[in-house]
Amino acid sequence: MRKIRIRRLFAALTWMFLHFVGAVIVFAQSSPSEPESFRQASEAMRRGDLKAAGAGFEAATKASPSFAPAHFNLGLVREEQGRFEEAIASLRKVLSLKPGMHGANLFLGIAYYRTNRFEPAIAAVKKETSAYPKDATAWMWQGVIQLAMDRPEDAAVALDKAASLAPDNVDILYHRGQAHLLVSKNSYAKMFKTDPKSWRVHQVLAQASAQAERPMDAIAEYQEAIKLAPTQPGLHEELGSEYSSAAKPLEAEAAFQRELEIDPHNVLARYKLGGLAIAQGEGAKAKELIEAALQLKPGLRHADYNLGRAEMLLGNDAAAAQHFERATSAQGSDPEVIEQAWYQLGIAYRHLHRMADAQKAMATFQKLKEEEAENSQRVLKRYEAQQNPNAAQPPPAPENPQ
Repeated sequence: MRKIRIRRLFAALTWMFLHFVGAVIVFAQSSPSEPESFRQASEAMRRGDLKAAGAGFEAATKASPSFAPAHFNLGLVREEQGRFEEAIASLRKVLSLKPGMHGANLFLGIAYYRTNRFEPAIAAVKKETSAYPKDATAWMWQGVIQLAMDRPEDAAVALDKAASLAPDNVDILYHRGQAHLLVSKNSYAKMFKTDPKSWRVHQVLAQASAQAERPMDAIAEYQEAIKLAPTQPGLHEELGSEYSSAAKPLEAEAAFQRELEIDPHNVLARYKLGGLAIAQGEGAKAKELIEAALQLKPGLRHADYNLGRAEMLLGNDAAAAQHFERATSAQGSDPEVIEQAWYQLGIAYRHLHRMADAQKAMATFQKLKEEEAENSQRVLKRYEAQQNPNAAQPPPAPENPQ
């Protein structure tokens, strides 16, 4: 069975525990028939005294055996204490008294999960998501349990639902990523097994090499894929990108041109041809290609920076400055591109005789450059410490003199 990161799950469980206990305490405060021991246990819970809270809730269940909130809170306390069998018994009692109580099936499922009983765990949590379909945490735990059961496809569905309800929840995003990673891995493994000679196999291997920054290996795999599927849209564009990474601009240009012959609507091929034209000093060609790509797909990444470079080559400094100004504040840009945009903006301002603005732009560029160098040094030091753990250890204490 696949092991989930227990520490993160335990932290999420603690948050849920406090959340649900708080909700039940509020409910109990409005009920005049609650046992005194329940009130005292609630106060202990607020203080974080699990031992006293557990004793109080247990006394409340004996004083009022049909009072569901006491059994529920007792189950939560026992679960937090790691006494899972007792938690299961309390939560089952809750469900016999109040079958639809929010959270009871969820925490029952978690208790079963923590004792590696996945079938009853998933059955319980599915009841929770069915009764409360907007509970993101319940959907997350359904996905977590399905991951533990080696059902990544089902887990991905549940975690996608959780992410749609709570898009900024870090725990949900982590487990969702794990589920989709396993789905991809299983899909590729099946593909290799089904047809190891397929062009898709070479494409996947090429993409893996590209992600590992091995452009020559990626080029070789793309070439094999193209031999098997010479007119498949997208392959030549991906090949051209790897030629660019390998500093082979002529080969990259030929690959992008071939892509456009196969698929005239491939925006990236057209846009990347514009980038190559900039590198070759062909401003007019670059501007035409980039603007054509933007007509097909507005908002292409780093488009303002590249158009600014094209306008600079054409001597259109005012237009270039406008593009670079937008590029310095573009969302989602690479820090290096933003840094270079400030540098180019400083040059454009100088050409326009805006010397004060040019000095400010160059000062910003220099500041970003220095920050980049400092960050690189910190990363290097962390890497060196990881490679040489002894260096991070304090020196041994001196021996006591005899």
